Amino acid sequence: MVAEDRSWHTVFAEIVNRSHLATAGDLPAILDDVTALVGLSARLYLVDLGQRELHPVRPADGPALSVDATLAGRAFGRLEIVVAADGEPSHLWLPVLDGTERLGALRLTLPDGTDPRDKVLRGNCWTLAGQIAHLVLSKQLYSDLFHRVRRGKPLSVAAELLWQLLPPKVFATDRVVIAAAMEPYDEVGGDGFDYAVDGDRASVAIFDSVGHDLHAGLITSMALAATRNARRGGADLIEAAELADHTIAGHRPADSMSYATAFLAHLDLGTGELHYLNAGHPPPAVLRDGRVVRLLDTVSRTPLGLGDFQRREPVVEREQLQPGDRVLFYTDGVTEARSPAGEQFGLERLADLTERHEAAGLPAPETLRRVVRAVLDHQDGRLQDDATLLILEWTTTNQDTLLPTL
Repeated sequence: MVAEDRSWHTVFAEIVNRSHLATAGDLPAILDDVTALVGLSARLYLVDLGQRELHPVRPADGPALSVDATLAGRAFGRLEIVVAADGEPSHLWLPVLDGTERLGALRLTLPDGTDPRDKVLRGNCWTLAGQIAHLVLSKQLYSDLFHRVRRGKPLSVAAELLWQLLPPKVFATDRVVIAAAMEPYDEVGGDGFDYAVDGDRASVAIFDSVGHDLHAGLITSMALAATRNARRGGADLIEAAELADHTIAGHRPADSMSYATAFLAHLDLGTGELHYLNAGHPPPAVLRDGRVVRLLDTVSRTPLGLGDFQRREPVVEREQLQPGDRVLFYTDGVTEARSPAGEQFGLERLADLTERHEAAGLPAPETLRRVVRAVLDHQDGRLQDDATLLILEWTTTNQDTLLPTL
């Protein structure tokens, strides 16, 4: 056991030490070398931005794998350590997580005679998967390889811009879970979201600019950058909205009525008190015990960029959440999505699907992935508008679903 522990210590040390001068393309070879020290072999798969398929970083490792119909997809979607089916070489599938952000899946082939359910082995493999996730995120800052692997389709220029500005789609602490999803991932133009968690406060924002093109993407980018700048400078919600309003109004063509709706909120993680400002955005729904108990439908001000039409002083509203409450934010591309027969997707269907998936034990990011897929299916796979969802949950229990058990 001492020798085995020492070998795994060497694996963890080597992967870090060799990464300092490595590119993204060097990572598979480093994995080959370090896993061989403990008799394993590894294949790394990264999920595409639409979270439909897991793509091998190294093309020689085979075809892409479906998230919905494979063991690799089960490890990714349900955040489980999955043992290979009988009759295959003994191997484990592990989710590759940076914090709670799902990046892909790792296949580790085990030496003959190894018990894949050994807790110590699984713990070491899980630690290795975490190291790999950190390396993927750090190396993609300096390389295009992982970006190419993760796009199943070419991105529009607007989508390229927005994906570089957005935070990770999942984040959690011991008191809050935040998860987001956005489609069409390759052509998104006017939607966006943002969040930050510091100390006892979680800040969230969702945006929707008029239009669906590069100009809409630029308006959303300005709104996101301005409110983020204000937040980091210590401004309150009203001041953040004002800065975004002035920024958009000051940089649009004279003959344009460009603007963005937005919903900005701060959640006190100690008390559950939610302060919010609605700038003409669809009202988020408060979900409690499987049902919608309230819509946050008080409009505080005009959309960002239209401050000249403001008729009264903006007011920050307040809502008291209970432990376990979820606030479901969305853009109108979700609720107003129409089937070929003209039927709207609607808020009731959105809330029902969200709660049914949560009740089935799915983690929040997988719930949103499946809800977005349902919105796409409702329109026969082609959205007429951007569709963005974000869940903010004040909880001390559901974090357990975001990490695998050993």
